Amino acid sequence: MAKSRSHVPCWLTCSSEADNRPAQPMPAERASKMSGKVLIATTGRGIGRAALNDSGRWSVDFLLHDVAVNCLAADALNPTIIYAGTKGNGVLRSDDRGHTWQPAGMDRHDVKALAVSPSEPNVIYAGTKPACMFVSHNAGKTWEELESFRRIPGRRLWFSPAQPPFTAYVQGIALSPADRNVLVVGIEFGAVVRSADGGSTWTGHRKGALRDCHTITFHTSNGNWVYEAGGTGAGAAVSQNAGESWVQPRAGLDRHYGWACAADPMKPSIWYVSASPMPKGFGPPPAHIDGKANAGIYRMQDGQWQMLAGGLPQPLNFMAYALVTDPERPGHLYAGMSNGDVWHTTDYGEVWNQLPVKFREIRRTMILV
Repeated sequence: MAKSRSHVPCWLTCSSEADNRPAQPMPAERASKMSGKVLIATTGRGIGRAALNDSGRWSVDFLLHDVAVNCLAADALNPTIIYAGTKGNGVLRSDDRGHTWQPAGMDRHDVKALAVSPSEPNVIYAGTKPACMFVSHNAGKTWEELESFRRIPGRRLWFSPAQPPFTAYVQGIALSPADRNVLVVGIEFGAVVRSADGGSTWTGHRKGALRDCHTITFHTSNGNWVYEAGGTGAGAAVSQNAGESWVQPRAGLDRHYGWACAADPMKPSIWYVSASPMPKGFGPPPAHIDGKANAGIYRMQDGQWQMLAGGLPQPLNFMAYALVTDPERPGHLYAGMSNGDVWHTTDYGEVWNQLPVKFREIRRTMILV
């Protein structure tokens, strides 16, 4: 069992200095629709926090400067609570929408993925590098390893080409909004696996899913739909039976290195993926070369992919590492780019506006709270 530290370092309890640029206004109509929302992004070292006030002005703070933050997860049952997974500092928790942070266990672990239960208070799942799964039932005070995850069939073949020594890791955790016992977990690189009993037992790789998982998520309310973006196959995959089986729709998708995906909160058949060309030879994928990503954001509708334009750069020279929908506002989508730009649409991607928000980078998670 991993337990929290008793002391709280000053770099967690104190918020860092704000970005010294003046807050910037946005049109009153759009501001009224978004007022009170906060965008939080991982920046490689620390996080960026952008908040929109009632007068339509954004303020941006940069926090946790000395922490390698890998991932973020919000608590849908209490929107003031956010968790961050880090390399070496375990899990951090904020009770004030990202202003201040304190330890929440998993010390010394490299936490690569987090998910907070949408139905059970204080239940959090964490995935690590090397690829292991943990659960906390008390908001991070104590953690228990789900040891059966170490016995998944085919696990010995998992590896990640991203970083020496090429150790595979948990890249994404999707929790069903309809059945608290159903989890779908994506590995970079190796498999998409499923548990129907809260992590006590696991399947092997689910047929049709992408083995190189970059993002995986359930629909916010429909427990049948699960979405994946990844670096193998078509670059995008979807399940309509809670992750048991998958298909990879290709029609209209001309780039197959997928990274982020998200679904409309009211129409699960409408979903989005960011994708760039597959790498050639042994070089890095274009997605990870700033200025040369040659990427696009695509919308799936009526069985067909469409690359979205409507004001977006064509193509995107910086990868959209984060796609975020708003559970309270159908049609809204936020795209966070590797260079720190954030784009927003209110009409399913038909028209886009660049927000007056500038994170230094987005590497590679952004959430809306």
